[in-house]
Amino acid sequence: MIGPYPQWDMEELEARYRLHKLWTTATPDELMAEAARGVRAIATRGELGASAALMDRLPKLEIVSCYGVGTDAIDLGYARDRGIRVTNTPDVLTEDVADIGIGLALAVCRQIPQADLYVRNGSWRGGNMHLVTRFHGKRVGVVGMGRVGAAFARRAAAFDCAVSYFDIAPRADLPYAFVGDLVELARGSDFLIVTLSGGGSTQKIVNAEVLAALGPDGFLVNISRGTTVDETALLEALEAGTVKGAGLDVFWNEPAIDERFHRLSNVVLQPHHASGTIETRKAMGKLVRDNLAAHFGGQPLLTPVV
Repeated sequence: MIGPYPQWDMEELEARYRLHKLWTTATPDELMAEAARGVRAIATRGELGASAALMDRLPKLEIVSCYGVGTDAIDLGYARDRGIRVTNTPDVLTEDVADIGIGLALAVCRQIPQADLYVRNGSWRGGNMHLVTRFHGKRVGVVGMGRVGAAFARRAAAFDCAVSYFDIAPRADLPYAFVGDLVELARGSDFLIVTLSGGGSTQKIVNAEVLAALGPDGFLVNISRGTTVDETALLEALEAGTVKGAGLDVFWNEPAIDERFHRLSNVVLQPHHASGTIETRKAMGKLVRDNLAAHFGGQPLLTPVV
């Protein structure tokens, strides 16, 4: 195991397997040398992944089971070349991530954190708070119409928002307008919601040009990966007011995020916690365990990536 899971998952795993807990030792090389003699599986988390160098040290490795959807920190090419199976935990976290996307959109445009402070610090006694921006009825552009994008779009439609989206191809099963150019999507949006997968093909896809097209009345919400947004360009736009605000669950260098975010009043920040509910985390852990059990039981994997 590369990093810990919640205690309820640890108990279940310890009851079924011999665990080598990489995060518990001051001498990881010694633990790896011991593990190399028999380890057949890696249990990891999305942000921790599994590098080629790590997998290379485990000659008997058969499967990497990831607690999380994102697999960009796992060297999938290396795993594929060696015949190592990889699984993740899609679907079970979709609705929670979409919920937090709506929450971030509302929090940043309605300035909910500022309103809370306005009451707590006594400012309300001196008069009403300044006016803010509504969410309902706005133009929403979804960047990446996968599971989370579609779930967010359903929620936005319930707010009477006009939803359009950018992806590699249109989806015939959805009623929303497809826009094949990301800059054009941003130009026609009041809220730009990033729900893309991470990886090289999407790195910094939301760049300075996209942000300029979103404009000084536009809001950005990122519930995907920190790599998908050019963070330097975003900080500059937020500081200059060329974008009105942002709601962010993910960052380029998390958790040691750029300190300029701390000084901005037009951002709402989340600690990469969109799936951080008890219900979803229990479902994620169960899916990790079920994939491991299927592999060692000679059954088809439930959610194979490779």
